[in-house]
Amino acid sequence: MLDLIHVNPNSSEPIYKQLFDQVVRLIAAGKVKPGDELPSVRKLAEHFAVNPMTVSRAVGLLVDNGYLERRRGQPTRVAQQDTPTSTYLLLDTDINTLIADAKQLGINKADLIALVEKNWEQQ
Repeated sequence: MLDLIHVNPNSSEPIYKQLFDQVVRLIAAGKVKPGDELPSVRKLAEHFAVNPMTVSRAVGLLVDNGYLERRRGQPTRVAQQDTPTSTYLLLDTDINTLIADAKQLGINKADLIALVEKNWEQQ
């Protein structure tokens, strides 16, 4: 799982939020399944070279939002989802921001789609 998460310390987005968002996306995409174990907070903090409290905050939010479950004496695990998170909903805010930015820059719909297609192929 550690190889699927990437933290950018230079991002304006807080690291705990980056961790939260990426774990949610991994769950929604089915790359981690209910019952899968998460590495310990200490191991995650060491791997990403961040403060353990930062990781603990992300894990706490994931637990509070029902994505992970903790049981005393056991590793933190991916929780069974009552209603699967829509992968499309996860992109909704980003897409709306992209569209608003494009309109502000005077980029029309066809050019934006062409730009997305070009970048899609490069990924």
